[in-house]
Amino acid sequence: MAMSAIWTGMVVCAIVCGLLTGQGEAVAAAAMEGAAAGVELCLSVAGMLCLWMGVMEIMTRSGLAQGLSRLLGPVLRRLFPEFARDGKVMDAISANISANMLGLGNAATPLGIRAARQMSRRTPGVASDALCMLVVCNTASLQLIPTTVASLRSAAGSAAPFDILPATWLSSAISVCVGIGAVRLFSRLWPDRERRR
Repeated sequence: MAMSAIWTGMVVCAIVCGLLTGQGEAVAAAAMEGAAAGVELCLSVAGMLCLWMGVMEIMTRSGLAQGLSRLLGPVLRRLFPEFARDGKVMDAISANISANMLGLGNAATPLGIRAARQMSRRTPGVASDALCMLVVCNTASLQLIPTTVASLRSAAGSAAPFDILPATWLSSAISVCVGIGAVRLFSRLWPDRERRR
């Protein structure tokens, strides 16, 4: 809701400024050009995203996603000890992290929301440490295959859209480690309400 108000305010300000400075035609032309470029970008990115969403679906149906979930299990149990014995929550978390590792932010978001809903049943109305950890892991997300960024690079005309892999691996590993460290630090500084009871 807040983002809608912000974007609407920005558009209104741009139109008013354009009209006040006598550049109304330029503002209208820029709006039409931007809309056309947005549609073109969406169509060019959609192909790559459909491909990797299909790969994720094949991984799920073939059991590879479940194998990846088992592989991630020991790490996830240490990150989310409160839910280590809750199979549904751990499956949702591992599916979210698997999608993020493939660079499928669009697929990871609904999986993360499902995991967050299941986790919030224990502490309704309160963001527990585990829920904060999920948000950090989802946001920072270790990416092995940066699908979305590569598709954007390809749409922009890059001859080698995946040549960013080493930089992506390094930066995402650092961001995940810093995020996890911050959650651990803040959970000790400000224990959640559940512990205070």
